[in-house]
Amino acid sequence: MPKKIFFVALLFLLGPTLVHAQGRPAGVLTDLVTTEETSETISIFGELVAERQSRVAARISGVADTVSVEIGDKVASGDILATIDGELLSIELSRAEADLSVAEAAAQTSRLQVDTAQTAYSRAERLQQRSIISNATYEERLNVLSVAKGRQAEAEARVNVAKMALRRAKYDLNNATVRAPFDGIVIEVGTEVGQFVGVGTEVARLIDTGDIRVEANVPARFIEALQPDQTIYGETGSGGAVVLKLRAALPTESSATRTRPVIFDVVSKEGIAAAGQSLTLELPISAPREVHAVPKDALIQSRDGWQVFLAKDGIAEPRTVAIGIALGDRYEVVSGLEAGDVVVVRGNERLRPGQQIAPTPVNGQPAEKKQGEQIGEGNIGQPQKQASARAAE
Repeated sequence: MPKKIFFVALLFLLGPTLVHAQGRPAGVLTDLVTTEETSETISIFGELVAERQSRVAARISGVADTVSVEIGDKVASGDILATIDGELLSIELSRAEADLSVAEAAAQTSRLQVDTAQTAYSRAERLQQRSIISNATYEERLNVLSVAKGRQAEAEARVNVAKMALRRAKYDLNNATVRAPFDGIVIEVGTEVGQFVGVGTEVARLIDTGDIRVEANVPARFIEALQPDQTIYGETGSGGAVVLKLRAALPTESSATRTRPVIFDVVSKEGIAAAGQSLTLELPISAPREVHAVPKDALIQSRDGWQVFLAKDGIAEPRTVAIGIALGDRYEVVSGLEAGDVVVVRGNERLRPGQQIAPTPVNGQPAEKKQGEQIGEGNIGQPQKQASARAAE
């Protein structure tokens, strides 16, 4: 009996609060019905291709001393992939430095000999003009000078040869360390520690998935419909959205398939990119047209078809709509809505017709459309969205 009295008293105290909570307007998020441009499209298959992929090769021969990477490792430009035993290369570098020192010393000696011979020749020339020495003596001094100059030229040539040998030794020692030429991911390792590596031997294979393009074979009859820098929409096999820009249609055609290769730049992509990944592109084949578009999150399946809730004067007003093709994260509105209508996109699954709501805009647009108020055409002028070839189920 005391428990029953306590329960009745508790309901008496909490009753007004519960009634007030149930009568509170429902918090919802809203978005606008916009006007988009779309075209008739066809679906074609494309493939992601890495702009940069390289089989990094050794520039010198030798035995692999270390291999610093494994398959799947991410590397930055300049990171060490492998090293080749450099002991012999260091010895050759020291020898080249010594050879250069010897050549430079010989060149210096030859210059002194030229100076000595030049002095003797100049004295003989003056004496010969005064007929103090014979012509034979004069010719002898001239020959000595010529020989000294020839030896000097030879010594200076040997200096140049020694410099080139030193440069080659430094090149070999520097390239004993094989480095990544760009940022990427290691997808193959071509050598092991202790294995002999020849010039041109593949050490590792890198791929840069941060810089990708899409290649697709487009039926030749649709090539004329493509426009420079045209925005194309697509979807990966996992459902990720892809936005592309037309780069170029190559002037080659397959006689077997009647298609031409077309290259697209990737503007944005959902998910992790992988070279060779396939995707479906929606290629426009007709002139663009304007359609009303409703966010897909506003749509609710009902017994009468598709339905949305409009936000009007703080009231949720149900509206049956007919929709057409998909436009990215929206659907074409065939009937039932106008551009600028404010629809509920979050919290609509629990609304009742005529229920009070407290709308909050998702992107800063008006929270609701007042009676008689005109709201602009939404996203007119935004980049064109292409329709997918499938109709909404």
